[in-house]
Amino acid sequence: MNYNNKPFNDVIAHQQHIEGSPKTGRGRLPLFIRIIGYFLFGSFLLMMVVGVIALFLFN
Repeated sequence: MNYNNKPFNDVIAHQQHIEGSPKTGRGRLPLFIRIIGYFLFGSFLLMMVVGVIALFLFN
């Protein structure tokens, strides 16, 4: 798929060039923020799994 950054009308062109509106296409978060997100969601998932296992073992 080709993501073309050419605006389709004058309003979008004004927003992109004058007001600083982001161009079309998909952006990504910086690596450091992605690593923090992976760590937080991974640790949450790990705590849920350990909690379910502990529930069955100690109940």
